[in-house]
Amino acid sequence: MTTIIRALTLIAFTWAIPVSASADELNQANTAWVLTSTALVLFMTIPGLSLFYGGLVRSKNVLSVLMQCFSITCLVSLLWLAGVYSFVFADGSDWQPWLGGASKLFLPDMGIGNLTGDIPETVFFMFQMTFAIITPALIVGAFAERMKFSAMLWFSGLWLVFVYMPICHWIWGNGWLAALGAKDFAGGIVIHVNAGVASLVAALVLGRRKGFPSVAMPPHNMTMVVTGAGMLWFGWFGFNGGSALKADGSAGMAIAVTHIAAAAGSLTWMAIEWLRFGKPSVLGIVTGMVAGLGTITPASGFVGPIGGLAIGVVAGGVCFYATQFVKRRLKIDDSLDVFPVHGVGGCVGSILTGVFAAESFGGLGLNGVSIGHQVAVQALAVLVTAAWSAVFSYGLLKTLDLLIGLRVTEDEEQQGLDIVLHEETGYHNL
Repeated sequence: MTTIIRALTLIAFTWAIPVSASADELNQANTAWVLTSTALVLFMTIPGLSLFYGGLVRSKNVLSVLMQCFSITCLVSLLWLAGVYSFVFADGSDWQPWLGGASKLFLPDMGIGNLTGDIPETVFFMFQMTFAIITPALIVGAFAERMKFSAMLWFSGLWLVFVYMPICHWIWGNGWLAALGAKDFAGGIVIHVNAGVASLVAALVLGRRKGFPSVAMPPHNMTMVVTGAGMLWFGWFGFNGGSALKADGSAGMAIAVTHIAAAAGSLTWMAIEWLRFGKPSVLGIVTGMVAGLGTITPASGFVGPIGGLAIGVVAGGVCFYATQFVKRRLKIDDSLDVFPVHGVGGCVGSILTGVFAAESFGGLGLNGVSIGHQVAVQALAVLVTAAWSAVFSYGLLKTLDLLIGLRVTEDEEQQGLDIVLHEETGYHNL
């Protein structure tokens, strides 16, 4: 009897010990973590970003923003399946440095046993899809309250194909920027610089909302804004931590520096606002959080806690003044400050990655190159992404304006997009 008990104990103990899997063997721990991260990142768009943006607009436009985020989620999901995933991540193309192959269109051979590294390819497919979803959804904040729903759908779909797809391949699909050594752990360049520049272009092409900047357009529901902001902070752990594609120390460090940067960005923005205007605002502290999160994103898997703190502080300050400059000095109506927060933050964080990834600053190292060299590569990747996004975003918007028109009429804008475009209202008493 004693022998049997000892044997059972040994078996149980053996099963309890984690077994490291090789690259071609399924790792259940890593799979579980990336599955969880996938849900977290989708949670960032619906409901996180939806509520955050929805609360920031006027009450007559709240449903239009929710509808835009929801419909983009659906549209991008199908385009990702139809071919965008393939042209980002599939091999075999003669244009491999610039674009992936067509072998994964509609996933003809993807079974449950196919692996990407040591996780199922289906899981990797879904995880990357959530990144593709949130990127055009971020741009909604630039043209909120004045763009036609049909124009928004056409722009979001075409932008995914002509802007997001090639840039994503260049950096994450073993394209030419990756070959140069560009570092973008979770999307500072692919997502934030890319969407931020497109947002600035969209704001310029569409023009200002009726009454801007003389008419005050405050958020209609700050409770909704803070709720959405909390969901974004929560979901960002999947955004950055999941990008490690492993349940290990690198994911843990990515989450740690993400949280530190968010907190530092929030308090820095709050402090500047408090000193300048006499009172700290709720809108300010949550916007500082988003700035910290967006700015740490490219660096999150490469830097240590000191880097996370420094990047968060810089994010809060730089993005605050960028917002003031764009809105008050340039009088550009980027409705929900997408460019000064995400675009500027993405640029700053991507370049600072080349500094704080160095071991001398507590980072994981620069793979034998100098800080100056890495900063130059990072700057090149930022400039190329910004230029590509600006040119193609402008071309798509101008073409759509010519074919179907981008803006609702002044009377429709005055009524609000909820009732004009969707024949619904967010609140029954309005």
